[in-house]
Amino acid sequence: MSMKRRSLIKGAAAGAAAGAAALARPALAQGRIEWRMVTTWPKNFPGQGTGAERFAKSVGEATDGRLTIKVFGAGELVPAFESFDAVTRGAADLFHGTPYYWINKSKAVNFFSTVPFGLVTGELAAWMNFGGGQELWDELYDQFGLKGVHGGSTGVQMGGWFNKEVRTVDDVKGMKMRIPGIGGEALRKMGMTTINLPAGEIFAALQSGAIDATEWVGPWNDLSLGFYKVAKYYYWPGMHEPGTQIEITFDKKKLLALPKDLQAIVFACCRAENEMLTSEFNARNGQALETLIRQHQVQLRRFPNEFLRAYGEACGQVIAEMRDTGDAITKKVVQSFLKSRSELMAWNRIAEQGFMNARQLEYKFG
Repeated sequence: MSMKRRSLIKGAAAGAAAGAAALARPALAQGRIEWRMVTTWPKNFPGQGTGAERFAKSVGEATDGRLTIKVFGAGELVPAFESFDAVTRGAADLFHGTPYYWINKSKAVNFFSTVPFGLVTGELAAWMNFGGGQELWDELYDQFGLKGVHGGSTGVQMGGWFNKEVRTVDDVKGMKMRIPGIGGEALRKMGMTTINLPAGEIFAALQSGAIDATEWVGPWNDLSLGFYKVAKYYYWPGMHEPGTQIEITFDKKKLLALPKDLQAIVFACCRAENEMLTSEFNARNGQALETLIRQHQVQLRRFPNEFLRAYGEACGQVIAEMRDTGDAITKKVVQSFLKSRSELMAWNRIAEQGFMNARQLEYKFG
């Protein structure tokens, strides 16, 4: 009897331990997976932040809850500019940002966000999908155990907010401006001091005078951040960012560990969000610009041609330096990008640009 009692006790203990272990098992073992997404945007920020939430919701609905994604705004789990590292070290499973935030990893990342005087949204998609761009991005991010996918474009951006007018090239010398990427590097060649700041820190920097100018995105985003309250002049065109791409970037091992059907759903949701966010920016920017001008008396200004020419030359110098002195992957990316740019410009000069020029004749319908 004593031996039976000991056996029963051992069996009960083993059963209890097994039950506890089952409760402690990760969601994957239960058939359900929960991922954490960190973002470089404030929580529910119009456009990028709400796009991240929409993507997460789409994945949850499409998988019937088998895969859910919890979204963390900038600063909730990690600071905005630590999102990349949070995924590489396993603190998060994916992030929502834009590649040129990670130039400390490789300057080649710029080309998967946007390049001054480079490609507009549709052209960039052509390079990514049919010109070898995605394969090069995969090669670059493989070094970090990541898989990047585009999840929307802001389209052509505005040139930025300035506290004084820009009439000549000399007017920008000595200015301090928030602007990332190749565009920022080129302006440094022209005598500006440039820094990068996440969305949530720009207003205070502009208000305090820590910076004299900033670019962010365009009217819809800029209206929500209230830049019109602290800057007088709103400049166009946004030659520095003609088609900035949002990225949805995954821990590649975790992505590939998903069942094949879930992987397919995740990629389908990325493609859907890419279209949704791009169209949302296009739809809302015009309305927001009208509000800025009519309700807030923002003074719209066009950069003078002298400035645009000088800026284009400086950008060309930066890109040439990357092509000539960069590492192997950077050189490959630059060469591939410039080849596609040349081909796409030749076509769109008579296609989209030709149509846009014709539309300016203001043919009246009806």
